[in-house]
Amino acid sequence: MKSYEAAEDRYESMQYRRCGASGLQLPAISLGLWHNFGNDKSIDTQRDILRRAFDLGITHFDLANNYGPPYGEAERNFGRFLHEDFGPYRNELVISTKAGWDMWPGPYGIGGSRKYLLSSLNDSLHRMGLDYVDIFYSHRADHETPVEETMMALDQAVRSGKALYAGISSYSAKRTKEAATIARDLGTPLLIHQPSYSMLNRWIEQDLFDELERQGMGCIVFSPLAQGLLTDRYLDGIPEDSRAAQGKSLLPEHLDESVLKHVRALNEIAGQRGQKLAQMALAWCLRDPRVTSTLIGASSVEQLETNVAALQGPRFTDEELAAIDQDAVECGINLWAESSQD
Repeated sequence: MKSYEAAEDRYESMQYRRCGASGLQLPAISLGLWHNFGNDKSIDTQRDILRRAFDLGITHFDLANNYGPPYGEAERNFGRFLHEDFGPYRNELVISTKAGWDMWPGPYGIGGSRKYLLSSLNDSLHRMGLDYVDIFYSHRADHETPVEETMMALDQAVRSGKALYAGISSYSAKRTKEAATIARDLGTPLLIHQPSYSMLNRWIEQDLFDELERQGMGCIVFSPLAQGLLTDRYLDGIPEDSRAAQGKSLLPEHLDESVLKHVRALNEIAGQRGQKLAQMALAWCLRDPRVTSTLIGASSVEQLETNVAALQGPRFTDEELAAIDQDAVECGINLWAESSQD
């Protein structure tokens, strides 16, 4: 295996945005390891994707305790690459992980309790071979755990030095306000919120954007391609190797003809802009300056490069945005809606 040396020009083309009112900047496009970094994917392909991402200026890698498969495997693999490739560049990386969804059996392996969050963080650090992560998230709102307890756990994670910043994911605007107020009173202001957001899932526009701005929090959106729906993969049916065919995060019922009609219309607009649909979808999410970064997944270096090229596309005209609004409609694909309810 050839040793890795990062590209000298890695910071020349990537755009960086300040995260809310903090001093931290994130790349406009960050790499999520939700899929493609478990034991079902080639280690060599994983390494190639991560190396190329950093060479393109992607400094932020986003994980969670249960990313795999199996659970924890993405963190283990990432820890291997950190040791073999990225050790000299640790201070140039923003590494995040989360806990909240199910991880291990029993009542202490899910939710928002101090017991679960801090135990999970210790395990994540062990799997990755790290002393600390840059951002530790409450991965979901747990309606059975007091928000105070969850925020106290995040506060302890930061005060212990095991995380530099704290964040939340898939919280409603009301719960975000409550969580941010508690966290600020504890002395550990929340840095960032990670909600789902795309042209087919626009729930955060109702009131969450405004609340994040009031709280001085950044926003990093996940699933900006609507679990792959906002690509050219499903324009003519369901490929056998697709997420929808495998029942992974995109269900066949999400590909109803009424939905695909909107996707095809959006694809036409993208073509008129000289972009692929995925590129336009990413650029559209970034049109709002309150979006600090968009999280993408990648199954190949080529796919990664195509998505990053979204940053080189033309600015949206008012006419294009109006045309997009005709088909950028809610399509019932928000799999995390329950977490963001009050």
